[in-house]
Amino acid sequence: MKQAGFFDVEERLARLSGLGDQLEAFSRTVDFEVFRPDLEQALAYSDGSKGGRPPFDPVLMFKILMIQTLNNLSDERTEYLINDRLSFMRFLGLGLSDRVPDAKTVWLFRERLTQAGAIEGLFNRFDTILRSAGYLPMSGQILDA
Repeated sequence: MKQAGFFDVEERLARLSGLGDQLEAFSRTVDFEVFRPDLEQALAYSDGSKGGRPPFDPVLMFKILMIQTLNNLSDERTEYLINDRLSFMRFLGLGLSDRVPDAKTVWLFRERLTQAGAIEGLFNRFDTILRSAGYLPMSGQILDA
């Protein structure tokens, strides 16, 4: 096995791009920041004055739910694959040394959105954006239209 090089990760990501990374296409197609106001309103996080660990960015967490739904993954498998796959890390904007939400955090995020009655509307909005860009969402799979 050869020694890791300085540009190995970048070269691997370029190779994934050349092979047609679907998540990279979503990143170009969907401005996930448009979901931030609705996510922040539904989650109603505290201002942090009482201390504790700050929550993960809500847009990052929503993108994790997208990965999970599109690939029909459990919370545990989602955690594993985010740590394992460069394409997932790139889509989420995470580096190799960044902290990844664990399965329980993913579950709690989804539950909080569900209890706020926001999750269905967020997913419908995501589907609408994809349809208008020429993608056809179908039961957890996205196919090029």
